[in-house]
Amino acid sequence: MNDRYDAEYGGGQYELVGYDEYGRPVYQQVQAQQAPQAPRQTYDPYAQQGYGYDPYATGRQQPVPTYDPYDTGRQAPVPPYDPYGTGTHPGAGTHGGAGTAAPYDPYGQTATSGQQPRVAEQTAHIPQQPGPADDPAAPAAEAPDASGRSQREYHTEQFAFVEEPDGDSEDVIDWLAFTENRTERREEARRRARSRVVALVVVLALVAVGGVGYLWYAGKLPGLPKSDTKSSATTAAGAQNRDVIVVHLHNTKKGGTSTALLVDNTTTKQGSTVLLPNSLAVTDDDGSSTTLAKSVDDDGSSGTRDALDTVLGTDIEGTWRLDTPYLQNLVDLVGNIEVDTNTDVPDPDAEKKNAAPLVHKGDDQTLSGKMAVAYATYRASGEAQNAQLERFGQVMQGVLRKVSSDAQAATVTVQTLAQILDPPLTDSDLGAFLAKLADLAKGGDYKTALLPVQSDGTLSAQASDSVVKDVLGGTAKSPDQGSAVRVSVQNASGTKDNAEKARVALLNGGFTFLDGGTDSTTQATSKVTYADAADKENATEVAKTLGLPTSSVTKGKISANATVVVVLGQNYKPSSS
Repeated sequence: MNDRYDAEYGGGQYELVGYDEYGRPVYQQVQAQQAPQAPRQTYDPYAQQGYGYDPYATGRQQPVPTYDPYDTGRQAPVPPYDPYGTGTHPGAGTHGGAGTAAPYDPYGQTATSGQQPRVAEQTAHIPQQPGPADDPAAPAAEAPDASGRSQREYHTEQFAFVEEPDGDSEDVIDWLAFTENRTERREEARRRARSRVVALVVVLALVAVGGVGYLWYAGKLPGLPKSDTKSSATTAAGAQNRDVIVVHLHNTKKGGTSTALLVDNTTTKQGSTVLLPNSLAVTDDDGSSTTLAKSVDDDGSSGTRDALDTVLGTDIEGTWRLDTPYLQNLVDLVGNIEVDTNTDVPDPDAEKKNAAPLVHKGDDQTLSGKMAVAYATYRASGEAQNAQLERFGQVMQGVLRKVSSDAQAATVTVQTLAQILDPPLTDSDLGAFLAKLADLAKGGDYKTALLPVQSDGTLSAQASDSVVKDVLGGTAKSPDQGSAVRVSVQNASGTKDNAEKARVALLNGGFTFLDGGTDSTTQATSKVTYADAADKENATEVAKTLGLPTSSVTKGKISANATVVVVLGQNYKPSSS
């Protein structure tokens, strides 16, 4: 870019005096001279003399041509360069006959032009801009040539070029955008990879902590004494809070009872139904051994509740006597129940023997009140009492799934039954208790378990730990076997079911049943034998319990573990027991 100011537009004459700290030239205005002046003899440190600069400082300035930026034709002849400052050169006479050139004018005006500078206006103009409109010194436009084009020649320094848009600029922008997007995708991939690594570390840490916790709980952690682990597990099981109510289902048509415990473990949020076989040996009010079925009939709800607490080590809070008509009404009130039935149940009111069954075997069978009662009390020929007890448990769990989880609504259902409950149990207590169990049953946190009982009605430690200890949180304590008369029964009647029916009859009579097996040969008459004379009365009582005549009682040799031995013959009639 040309840093000089054009003096020919009325801006006056300027001379270069130096450069500023950024390397830009600095000018100052000089007074116009009326006559030609002699060459300046002072030393110009910035080579102000232009082409007439004397490199050897001889004091003789070389002639400098005037600068005509618009090529008007007024340019002075340019003398050859005189390196020795002699002031003469060959051919000087041909350029006006003078050996001395006019002083150097950097703005294209000769010192002898005689033109006076403008005093009022000090503004200088650059060559690229047109001069003021009122400047008389501005060159006139030249006439065009024969082709219509101007004859003026233009120089490069007279124009300012505008950068033209490049056709490849859009491609460059697209490439930059692509590069930026790819970089962002790489950064995002790195962030996701770091997140996955952190998540994996957290999962591994949780697995490690869980594994250590399980080993500690199971007592398999190295360095941990096993006895301490077992003790802590037992303490934890005993410290759990359980609410327990006993339910007695009374069959008002066929007789007999079915007993179950409803358990709400408020610590583990687990509900359970524990089925109690009628053969369970308990202690009655006078301290003698009897069965659960006989205790329900003889001792009533209060005596049976205390006997169960003694045997199972529980704390039963109340007794709910549920007769079959009330069970039917309860099922109808909750809107029927769904049960996976395991057998066909005939209609007890059917007049024809070959009538269609009232309850069909299958999954998700909808049972009404009547159908539920028939299924809960049904016991096929030759079936053990436990099979019927398990059906009762299915019905109870189905009822709990349909009872409202709201305590107030469940209380209304209980009150609608119009049932008189045994103290201290009240309608509100039973309603709130059933609502809690209903919530657990609907959520899948409910199970039904059968209490394992041996043939003599007692509980073994190994068989009862899974129910008495884990579910009830108690300790099994069967009555002393010496307190009950032990009766060994051998079946020689030829009918397989007679031994089971005799067992039930003896257990209900308060005797301890011992299985003597089945004789390969049948006998016509039954026999009741005792060894000690003191046991004659007990043997007679056994004969009466089984419906046998007293003449069948005899004294003889028997096995060491039994007090009385019974051999069932063909004259044994279970219906008479």
